Amino acid sequence: MELFGIGLMTLALFVSFGFMVGVLFGFFGMGGSFLVTPALLVMGYPARVAVGSGMAFVFGTAMIATLKHRDLGQVDYKLGGLMIVGTTSGIEVGSRIVYYLEELGLASGAIGVTYVVLLGAVGLFVTRNALVNDGGGDSGGGHHEADEEFDPDAIPPLAKRIQSYRIPPMMTVAGGIQVSLWLILAVAFATGLLSGFLGVGGGFVKMPAMVYLIGVPVPVAVGTDLFEIVFSGGFGAFTYGLNGGVDLSIVAPLLAGSALGARIGSAATGIVDEDDIKIYFGLMLVGGSIAVAFRQAGDYFGMDVLNTLSFALILLSAFMVSGAVIVSTITTMRAQSNASATSAD
Repeated sequence: MELFGIGLMTLALFVSFGFMVGVLFGFFGMGGSFLVTPALLVMGYPARVAVGSGMAFVFGTAMIATLKHRDLGQVDYKLGGLMIVGTTSGIEVGSRIVYYLEELGLASGAIGVTYVVLLGAVGLFVTRNALVNDGGGDSGGGHHEADEEFDPDAIPPLAKRIQSYRIPPMMTVAGGIQVSLWLILAVAFATGLLSGFLGVGGGFVKMPAMVYLIGVPVPVAVGTDLFEIVFSGGFGAFTYGLNGGVDLSIVAPLLAGSALGARIGSAATGIVDEDDIKIYFGLMLVGGSIAVAFRQAGDYFGMDVLNTLSFALILLSAFMVSGAVIVSTITTMRAQSNASATSAD
């Protein structure tokens, strides 16, 4: 039996997978192209359809998650607009570097090695800093509104040092933070350069960059990153759609699952402790780094079993982290409920 042109088992798989990715997308501001496109490639879909459908799914999920973050006051539109400008320029330069490396026959290996090193380095950095409670952040939940004054003691030391270089014009961003316009554009350009070079949305770089380099509160960084992805994902989906690269029979069930997952993940950023968010995010990146390393080794040695293992590791890390997000959210809500009941007595 088929529905939307695909079997019911495949349909159920897409809905479940969409829910899992939606939780990660809403919680971290990334996870779409990082997971969906490789999954579709392994399932046998052509590269154009896998990438195009993945971009369309990213656009839809980012839109859903952004609306939830907006309701929580966790989107800094001014910062997001500036990041879009810098990121767009960086993507153009990054893509040109890829074209040049393709002419030399070095693109695939260079991108793969960069992916492994970058994922692992960012993941270990974020996890380590969260474990030592780098900014002395809140211990009572992660809710921060974009216009809410941010505790200076919660700003990471690296961001404080960067903010000390007051190169005009200065901008006021989330939490009343004063930062140079040139710094914002430089961070956006660098993350865009990596996005264009690696061929991904770059959320795994943008989110920690906004936190550790600019000093934006984690939930606002996630919401603002998603706001950016709405534009980049929408443009990508439109471009691929014009060339028949978007398969709605894939996108529709994925979005059906992510519609709920993205709202749960977005709401969780206002409940779960910020350091927990960083730890989960870091561990997911480390798992992704190991998975990509297996894939690179599989391609190099011609061992399909390593490619299969790589895909399994990506799914496993995503499943475990999304499950941890949900469990942590429920645990925190129960603790808050018990504390309220105790204080009422």
